[in-house]
Amino acid sequence: MILGMSLVTFVLVHVVISLIGIVAGIIVMFGMLGSKRMPGLTAIFLLFTILTSATGFLIPPLLLEKTLPSHMVGLLSLVLLAIACFALYGMTLTGAWRWIYALTALVSLYLNVFVLVIQSFLKVPALHALAPSVPPAEPPFAVAQGIVLVFFVVVITGVIRRYRPAPTYT
Repeated sequence: MILGMSLVTFVLVHVVISLIGIVAGIIVMFGMLGSKRMPGLTAIFLLFTILTSATGFLIPPLLLEKTLPSHMVGLLSLVLLAIACFALYGMTLTGAWRWIYALTALVSLYLNVFVLVIQSFLKVPALHALAPSVPPAEPPFAVAQGIVLVFFVVVITGVIRRYRPAPTYT
């Protein structure tokens, strides 16, 4: 039992939280390319991405006493998200905080998608057949991760150059 749920239920909740964070993050990312503020969806993206990283630490294989790569990805994501939240809500994207927010928020989104690709190759039978090692290391996996990485580098670069949301006056 984890937080009152069976392991299967907890993992399902974790996956749903992750997918909500990813979908919201992708919509926010493309909105940022057009300098659109999306405060509600941005809050959902940040909250669900934080919850993804936090709940990932509660899954039993991660409760082992040794540090795993997944611990490092989760910890890095939480640090990036803390900076992103501070830049957005604390510093209201003033000055350099605009690009700091864009970079930290979108790198945390990339990390979530990176893990999604790994989990897809581990759990989806057709993908697992292409890369059967654990963790996946075959060329199809490397190509998929390479495409994801190049996509995010290109989009994050575009966002940093173009994201100039109109200021909000309170």
